[in-house]
Amino acid sequence: MLMLEQRIQQQFFEGADLLSQAADPLSRPIAQAAQALVGCITAGGKVLFVGAALARHGASLLVGRFERERPPLAALALGTAGEPALAQLQALGAPGDVLVALGAAPDAVAALVPCVRVAKDKDMVVVALTGLDVAGVDKVLAETDVHIVVPHERAVRVREVQLLMLHCLADAVDLQLMGEQDSS
Repeated sequence: MLMLEQRIQQQFFEGADLLSQAADPLSRPIAQAAQALVGCITAGGKVLFVGAALARHGASLLVGRFERERPPLAALALGTAGEPALAQLQALGAPGDVLVALGAAPDAVAALVPCVRVAKDKDMVVVALTGLDVAGVDKVLAETDVHIVVPHERAVRVREVQLLMLHCLADAVDLQLMGEQDSS
């Protein structure tokens, strides 16, 4: 039992270390991504998410709410990268929209490339959240896009940081759209 507890504690320590190390290098690109989302939303565009469960969660933070009440924002999760997501992106994506592409494992990141290409063909801004193995995503991004690379090899750690990044984005969007929250 002690060995199992130590292994569990090690998971916490590794996650906490990564979060601490990633805060400084990732804060600027996350702020840039938040600006892209706010620009899209205030111009009447929509934010489309691709990348499994985290995509659904990211969309729900904008359509629903993060930590405070606000009107729903135009966001939709397309699911995992692949043919259905590509078809939805082709049908729903429009110039000025933002595609948030999330991939942690190398195969998941590689599957994002066709979606990013479709988004670029549609004159959309792309916010790509990946791990260290960028699997060619970086080669299809433009200067106006934002690529946020979590500095870790393990997909599970990358997803943990990506979840926090989605929360940071939702908080930043709320701040930009609604101002500081009254602390009373």
